[in-house]
Amino acid sequence: MKRDENIATGNSADRSPLAPLTRRRALGLLGGALGTVAIGARSALTQESTPDSTPTIQSNQPGEMPTTGALRPGPVGQQPPESIVSTAVPMSIMVEAAGIDAEVEVLNIVDGKMEDPTGPWVVSWYQQSAALGEIGNVMLAGHVDYWGVGPSVFYNVGDLVEGDRIDLTGVDGAVFSYDVVWNETFALDELVSGTMAEIVAPSEDQIVTLFTCGGEFDYVNGEYLSRTVVRGQRVAPEPADSTPPA
Repeated sequence: MKRDENIATGNSADRSPLAPLTRRRALGLLGGALGTVAIGARSALTQESTPDSTPTIQSNQPGEMPTTGALRPGPVGQQPPESIVSTAVPMSIMVEAAGIDAEVEVLNIVDGKMEDPTGPWVVSWYQQSAALGEIGNVMLAGHVDYWGVGPSVFYNVGDLVEGDRIDLTGVDGAVFSYDVVWNETFALDELVSGTMAEIVAPSEDQIVTLFTCGGEFDYVNGEYLSRTVVRGQRVAPEPADSTPPA
């Protein structure tokens, strides 16, 4: 279903095209972007000056029902560490326990903010985060629900438990599997107080992080008051069987 741009931006014509970012350029943009933080009322979001370690959370426009609040899947304003080696771009995601079988699109983190997934059934991978098969944090976002649609691709993400499997398939067809290690819902004020910096902090392991909206819905301001974050740990691939057939 076509996305209602007026809900996300106020006017689809106001949304200017974004030039593709390299990871190096994204880091440069971030240096001037992480001086804002959401505190107090929603109208103050991205307007107060704060230390660089505090992420920026971008607000939504008012809505009439919970399905208007899914247009901001993850309050990520903290740039992830730059990945050094790109081995595989994720093309699809399957999470059987959450009923997810979806394509993955490639988006950017611009001025410290994640671009919105472009529809209710697509999952976004941010090319400033880690690629499949390399050390670091593979960052993915999806809508929990969507204007005029209702429950969307990440609707059941909040139900994932430790040990549930997340499978990501790369452009070459290779499957990278992760097991859920934790699933938490964070209030927005908790995230801007420094928790988000920890969530996207450098990792010496291969991990994946899923972001979506969660918690209560603010009908007045048209925004979810929390974000659900799921962390997965890479499962070591099975060794190739070198034993010749009998």
